[in-house]
Amino acid sequence: MLHMKADLHVHSHYSDGSDSVEEVMKQAKANGVTHLSFVDHDTVDGLPEIIMLGEKNGMEVIPGIEISAYDFKRERKVHVLGFHYRPEAVHIQAVCQPILNRRQQHSLWQIEQINTVGYELDAEAILETAWPSKTVYKQHIMSHLTKADYSSQAYKALYKRLFKHEGVASGDIEYLDAFTAVEAIVADGGIAVVAHPGQLDSYDIIPELVEAGLGGVERNHPDHTDEDYQKVEALAKRYNLVMTGGTDYHGSFGAVVEVGSCTSPSLRSRVQELR
Repeated sequence: MLHMKADLHVHSHYSDGSDSVEEVMKQAKANGVTHLSFVDHDTVDGLPEIIMLGEKNGMEVIPGIEISAYDFKRERKVHVLGFHYRPEAVHIQAVCQPILNRRQQHSLWQIEQINTVGYELDAEAILETAWPSKTVYKQHIMSHLTKADYSSQAYKALYKRLFKHEGVASGDIEYLDAFTAVEAIVADGGIAVVAHPGQLDSYDIIPELVEAGLGGVERNHPDHTDEDYQKVEALAKRYNLVMTGGTDYHGSFGAVVEVGSCTSPSLRSRVQELR
């Protein structure tokens, strides 16, 4: 294949994306994407369908996941991408299932809390909306509260009022230690990559994670600035890390972005390293 265009960061309705795998892949194909990685949060449930549809559409899919992790030393979130792990993903699933359980319990609590201030959310209806995701996310709850667009001021104001600061449904779950996330991905034969370090200010932990087996860092992301590109490139050079990239596509549950509009750098060499 002479031309390569890789979007290595998309989400589907198997986690907090609005679109089906087929819809995302259709858009990717229309936009000339040749290599695609679905990195749904803390789950590999969609992998069989992803592989099947990739073969059907003549697109190379790279098994992926985005693990919700935490830097306990600096008290901040760290998202860890995993690529090209063994399909059974025994270690990955073992460390991710508790996260999914905690998120589901927290989401059901959030629904109850929101109803105490005058809303009439139906938990069963939200669970149906979320399917095939087995976990309810805030985006699913919001879709039952408002028809406003994700990027609109009305949506942002309601989200902030309910879920942020002193909001009735504020608070968060306990996440996985970032080192454990990296080690699980490596144990399953995959490549662990720190996602959008500029978005979550994850730079300081990267040298430490290298010792645990970190293999890469995401350079290209819609939220990254020129300064982020320079920081990632410097870290990649110093620690011999793969640089990846992608749109972080979530459909209508995220910022407006086209699949394939933000791609992985040095495409040929980087995609080959992830195979």
